[in-house]
Amino acid sequence: MNPGVGADDSALGAPGSVRATADRDLLSALAGNQACRDRSVAYRTCRVVNASMGLMQEQKAGGKRIRAVALAAILLVLFLLGPLVWWAVTSLMGGERLCDAPSQFALWVCILCPALVAAALVAGWVRSRP
Repeated sequence: MNPGVGADDSALGAPGSVRATADRDLLSALAGNQACRDRSVAYRTCRVVNASMGLMQEQKAGGKRIRAVALAAILLVLFLLGPLVWWAVTSLMGGERLCDAPSQFALWVCILCPALVAAALVAGWVRSRP
């Protein structure tokens, strides 16, 4: 029967029944009587976390797939253009003139193919940006 406790409650405007309810709620929480409510919150939280984790994994897989396709395209272009570039360089070094038709065709292909690939990559990059 501490007079200071009652005076503090009346000064704050909190009646004694609110304090008793708060004490009862605290005791029931400490005793584990609210486990059902805690379990439902835990299940909901688990579902939300699993859903967001699945979404993050899908985004990572999409990024890996895009990188793999880009790398495959670059390697394909290099393997297709490599022999042509080799032939163009050896023919020019071997004494053929730049004005010959095969040399001009090879140089045009060596210039236009990488330009087309670069344009396609830039177009894909611009389209994927938000």
